[in-house]
Formats: sequence, structure tokens, C-alpha cells
Amino acid sequence: MELKIAVLPGDGIGPEISEQGVAVMSAVCDKFGHKVSFEYALCGAHAIDVTGDPFPEETFKICMDADAVLFSAVGDPKFDNDPTAKVRPEQGLLAMRKKLGLFANIRPIETFECLIHKSPLKDELVRGADFVCIRELTGGMYFGEKYQDNDKAYDTNAYTRPEIERILEEAYKYAERRRKHLTVVDKANVLASSRLWRQVAKEMAVKHPEVETDYMFVDNAAMRMIQDPKFFDVMVTENTFGDILTDEGSCITGSMGLLPSASTGEHTPVFEPIHGSWPQAKGLNIANPLAQILSVAMLFEYFNLMEEGKLIRKAVNASLDANVRTPEIQVEGGAHYGTKEVGAWIVDYIKNA
Repeated sequence: MELKIAVLPGDGIGPEISEQGVAVMSAVCDKFGHKVSFEYALCGAHAIDVTGDPFPEETFKICMDADAVLFSAVGDPKFDNDPTAKVRPEQGLLAMRKKLGLFANIRPIETFECLIHKSPLKDELVRGADFVCIRELTGGMYFGEKYQDNDKAYDTNAYTRPEIERILEEAYKYAERRRKHLTVVDKANVLASSRLWRQVAKEMAVKHPEVETDYMFVDNAAMRMIQDPKFFDVMVTENTFGDILTDEGSCITGSMGLLPSASTGEHTPVFEPIHGSWPQAKGLNIANPLAQILSVAMLFEYFNLMEEGKLIRKAVNASLDANVRTPEIQVEGGAHYGTKEVGAWIVDYIKNA
């Protein structure tokens, strides 16, 4: 198979983890006889510094021409600390999602046996937790009509039936492949937009009788994720709720540096770690590359290259079992491994597998 990959390293630790993701993908393609080419493009704060635009038109063209996008992270403190900034790195991420029609964000939440002690939850609660959060990505308040002056501001949380139907259909596909349990998260007791979500979900549930569908208010869902994370199989929700709940879910595993994600929709899919740019760690060779590497596994699996994805997951688990870990998840007294060293170990494992 031939794969053309757009690589968007972005800001902060992005270039460092991106390098490891590219190295792992190259090693897997060599192993399985695939041809892969990479084209790099600007985004985020770096793109603003160079072009004034966090998602330049040239980057968009490169993404559209690719089979998939391997994205890392955007964000910089100089923008976070300036509330008057008109252009922000995160706007580039929103623009990418909108222009590529990426309406579904897929975030698997799974635990690693050797890292359960890192979770803030009790072992008996978190052990065996394995669910997928599916977040609608191009609607809601993030993209609705906005207004702000010195005395008033608002964000409009607008959704249409087609937007809701397509994300729910995606969620049902995942539920059918997994344990056939779908939880629709909303705030239908308060919000009109959520009432439309629930109405459409109830209509669609009848068409998927093999899947158990239940409904949960977002505040209850947030509580249930902490009290009983093993309850969930597939969770689907709107943009704002999904942004919050997926970050909450990531903490269950004990490290945000372990979780990948995919954003899919009308055009080129994007695969990325869920963590941010962590600018304080830039250039220190301490950032965990495993989420970026596992995003590469999701990329292969998207193209139905399941053995390739399986080998990456096996390599990641082997590195954890061998205590080849970056500092934030290393065992006490364990050897020091940086971003580059962890990536190199996994590449060697793949080559010798």
C-alpha cells in the first residue's frame, strides 16, 4: 500500500513527539512492505509567527492532498496570557476540523495494567475500564454565532438534525463492533439543543435494536465516569460536553501522554495525541511520545491495516513492561529515558519483531 501523510508538528513538544511518530510509521511500513511519503506543514503558533495564519491555505492544500494527517499539538503561552489576541493557535485546530469536515472525534479510553497505580481512582474502579468517547466536532458553541463587548457576551449552541444524525450513526457503528452499549450524553432537562439531540437519538435507537441505548445528563455522566468508568462502552455527545468529558476520561488512565485520538469525516482524517503542546517541556526531551505513536496505530487501523496497528500496540506495551518510560510514568528508581530514547526503543522492537 502507498500512503501519503501530511505531518503537522505544531508547537511546544509537538515537533519532538512528531519525530517519533514518523519514525515508528516508517519502521512499520518498511516491515510490511508499504510505501510512505511525508509532507510537512505549518500550524498553530508557529504558523502565526511565519504567516500570520494558524492554519494557512498551503497547509490546508497539503492536508487535502494527503491520505491522512499526523498532527501533534498547538498552543503557546504568549497567546494564552493575552486575552486581547485576535488570532490564536487553537483557531488553526478549529479551522482544520471545519475545512476538512472532521465531524467525529474518536477517543479511546483504556487502562494499562502496569500503570493502574498512576490513576487517581482506586484500582478496583479503574482496572478493566475500556470505552470510547465520540465527540461531535464541528457544531455547537465552538462554531456558533458569537458576540462580546465590555458588558455582554454570548456563544450560540446551535445544532441541526443532519449534524446529530451523522455523529450518532458513527457512534452506533462503534457500538456494534464493541459491546453493543451506547450512552447518549446531553442536558435535555435544560437545553433546547440537547432536547433535539435526545429526540433524534430516540428515533435512531429503534433502527439499531441490537445496541442497548441509554441516555444520561452530562453532569451525571461526569460523576459516573469517576464512580464507575467500567459502565461505559461507547459514549457520544456534543462538542462542548465532549471536550470536557474526554479530558476527564483521559485522567482515568493515569497519564494523558498515553492516549491517542482520531478525527474523521468528509475529507482527510487526522490522527493526534489528546494532550496539549506543554510548552514548558519544549526541547527538554522529557515528553511522552506514546500517545503520538498510538495515534499512528489508529491511522493504520483506519485503513484496515490491523496487523500493523497490532504490532505498534504490542511494541508500546513491551516498552512499558520493560520500564522504558519517560519520567512522568517511570517507576521509582527506573532508568532515565527521554522522548528520543523511548521512540528509538520502539522502532528497534518493531524492526526486530
